[in-house]
Amino acid sequence: METIYINHDNLADWQGKANACVMALGFFDGLHYGHREVIKTALRIAKEKDVSLAVMSFFPHPKSVLSNGEKQIDYLMPLSVKEKILWGLGVDTFYIVEFTRGFAALSPEQYVKDYLVNLGVIHAVAGFDFTYGSRGIGNLERLKNDSGGIIDVTKVEKVACRGEKISSTSIRERLVAGNVEELPDFLGCSYEVEGMWDGQFFKLNPYYTLPAPGRYTVTIKIGNFSKLTEVIVEEKSIKPVSELPLYIFGELSIVWHQRISEKAPSSRSILKVGGLTL
Repeated sequence: METIYINHDNLADWQGKANACVMALGFFDGLHYGHREVIKTALRIAKEKDVSLAVMSFFPHPKSVLSNGEKQIDYLMPLSVKEKILWGLGVDTFYIVEFTRGFAALSPEQYVKDYLVNLGVIHAVAGFDFTYGSRGIGNLERLKNDSGGIIDVTKVEKVACRGEKISSTSIRERLVAGNVEELPDFLGCSYEVEGMWDGQFFKLNPYYTLPAPGRYTVTIKIGNFSKLTEVIVEEKSIKPVSELPLYIFGELSIVWHQRISEKAPSSRSILKVGGLTL
């Protein structure tokens, strides 16, 4: 899979290199069941048409840009993890468009021309609520017309879990509430974050969302090893409840299974190592 970062300055170069493709459109944070249905649909159409499959996403988050940075966005995963998952889903080209106020101001017609038609898109696939162009006034009902009839369109209807729309927002809400045990029904797997363990502290990598404060059952994964254990989340820190094996050190990931308690245990029950409370 080829990952291409697009901005206003290099757009023309990539337009000149583009071949016919089916493109899935969206922000795709978390790559939950709804996102995967969009990509799976686009892949099926690409195979039918014997063209490549492209995915177009945007960065940073539109809400962050349009609020001039005043609105903090809790991302579910960094772009590097998104790339790995998309590769596994059969995507050939991953376009990451730099979202700026200038990009946001494009008319729907100009966006479709510059970022879809001129990038070789012959069929676009997106969720039912996807919008584009200035003030989000473009939608899938008008996309074919905005392309001058060049692009066919497939709308993927709402994917729900127990009647609730599966969305990045619904996943963030569960993380904020600490309900990590519900996330496999939305993501297709438990929520997983990456970071570093230096023997004393966990340091979370950027662009992940930490669950609400409390005590959790987790699996710590490092290389071919994994360990089921418990950790405590306090504000923006993660601490193990008990001493970790020596083989757990450096880059690792934490898989969140269940919140045991909303409150951290008393200081008497928290392990102390080298004078540091863990």
